[in-house]
Amino acid sequence: MEKLLEADITEADDPGLESTAQPVIETRGITKSFGHVEALRGASLRAYPGEVLALIGDNGAGKSTLANVIAGVHASDGGELLLRGNSVDVASVRQARELGIEIVYQDLAQAPDLTVSQNFFFGRELLVRGFGRILGKLDEQSMRQRTKEAMTLLGAQVPSLTVPVSALSGGQRQAIAVARAVMWAKAAIIMDEPTAALGTKQTAMVYDAVRAAADRGLAVILVSHDIPKMIEFADRMAIMRHGAVVSQMPTDGLELVDVLTTMLTAQKDEA
Repeated sequence: MEKLLEADITEADDPGLESTAQPVIETRGITKSFGHVEALRGASLRAYPGEVLALIGDNGAGKSTLANVIAGVHASDGGELLLRGNSVDVASVRQARELGIEIVYQDLAQAPDLTVSQNFFFGRELLVRGFGRILGKLDEQSMRQRTKEAMTLLGAQVPSLTVPVSALSGGQRQAIAVARAVMWAKAAIIMDEPTAALGTKQTAMVYDAVRAAADRGLAVILVSHDIPKMIEFADRMAIMRHGAVVSQMPTDGLELVDVLTTMLTAQKDEA
């Protein structure tokens, strides 16, 4: 229990981490306010390559805000964001994507009338080239081929790549969103409640895709309210309370009661 109440654990303090590992994503003392509301009060966490890091906390703890700061949706007011040990300034989603950071939301942000492959390349369309110049026509064949490769890599299945995504199940659509993020991500994927509105079978499909993303060497930050599932599924857990990360630890051997106690009572170490 004492381990759970320690804030801002270092690699040397945490027996579940190798001291030689370098985080893909690290936040140091991130702050963010919306008017008079302090959403983040010095939030610090680390996400390592090839791991699923569960980010949990009560409603209003700051989970989604921290995820959005890392993904460039919100600019932080203070603190530092590091990518593979280098300080970076992420002021927009486009900048985050250029750095290899992708985010997947619960509402998917898909164009329902476009096909699977068109959604994969939405905003990044490939154009047909000929005679040394761009011909101004979509290269549908290349987009379908690369989409098929990405879907196959994660074991995600859909009836056809040419059907509109509105014709697919919720699990299939979420798996597409994850596979799209994996195709473009070079460093990390952030997922904000990706299974909240899905059934059991669809949820299992998404978790398979999430694990496959981590197995590819990406750092995966998974925001979730499903604490028992995160204890079972994630490699490590970061617990937020009142806008700060109050504890980070491996999930191996964790008990639900200890996690809940930390979530409800732990304070950020100001030392």
